[in-house]
Amino acid sequence: MTSSVESESELPRAYGSPPLTATLRSIPEDFRVEEILGYEPDGEGEHAFLWVEKRGANTDWVARELARFAGTSPMHVGYAGLKDRHAVTRQAFTVQLPGKADPDWNAFPHAEVNVLSSTRHKRKLKRGALRGNRFVLVLRDVQGDRACAEEVLRAIAARGVPNYFGEQRFGREGGNVAQARAMFAGRRVDRDKRSILLSAARSHIFNQVLAARVERDAWDKPLEGEIWSLAGSRSWFGPEPFDETLAARLAQGDIHPSGPLWGQGEPPTTDAAGELEQAIALQSTDLVEGLSAARMDHERRPLRLLPKDLRWHWTDGDTLELSFELPAGAYATVVARELIA
Repeated sequence: MTSSVESESELPRAYGSPPLTATLRSIPEDFRVEEILGYEPDGEGEHAFLWVEKRGANTDWVARELARFAGTSPMHVGYAGLKDRHAVTRQAFTVQLPGKADPDWNAFPHAEVNVLSSTRHKRKLKRGALRGNRFVLVLRDVQGDRACAEEVLRAIAARGVPNYFGEQRFGREGGNVAQARAMFAGRRVDRDKRSILLSAARSHIFNQVLAARVERDAWDKPLEGEIWSLAGSRSWFGPEPFDETLAARLAQGDIHPSGPLWGQGEPPTTDAAGELEQAIALQSTDLVEGLSAARMDHERRPLRLLPKDLRWHWTDGDTLELSFELPAGAYATVVARELIA
């Protein structure tokens, strides 16, 4: 038995109703993000490698302004990931400057952007080329059951949370999924928008599968016919019988149950896992058929998200600060939604 959740905000939670209400992002400093690349710049090459702090600014806009300041095209600017606008974020950019010296980055003319350091690198930064992100979230005007909140936080630290795609993936008021349906029905869109809509369609199907498994309490444990996602990698394997070795790897966080990023062909799951995914697909046949027609490759995404080094403390009676690290592609907001309404 499956159910369809129309709004991403209505997706079921792993730990029941949130114990708290609170305000998040009352100011940009309440949502801080720092990239973890997992490697160091080369120190030489034709790309300026910049470590940038931005406040209340869009990543694409910063990239364009860096290009303008350096006297080059935006296509010569690279970054590993889009970062939240209503936040204070630190991330890397590269600016290709073949045969040219760096401009005076300290003179970059935007108060909301600070170039913290610059060196050289041999390659342009590519999207997705990072290990993860560190987050610090400040929840203000907190009300609710503090003892219950502590229990939920301990459960999250031990068990994790469902690895939903966050609402920002779906555009204003979730409109990207409706636009994807219109595109699949024949509406023309430009290339950049097409990529966004394809991602939203895949993300919606994934969230629907995950929601059904949360309702079964099977988001962090296997179903028959499971495909396993390897932690820290896009690799997956299975199905194969669930044995003591797989159980140990699951408990250690080395592998996770996975859900579909829909594409061409049938998903590799079988038995109960496969039946559930096919049932969800039947609820979104226009999206499934559109993704197949677009020749998207079938991929997998972990159903479970394990925040690393989760810590929390109350800075006063109604302010709670959370800090944790997440792998690339995961959303801090899906951690917070288990705690606050």
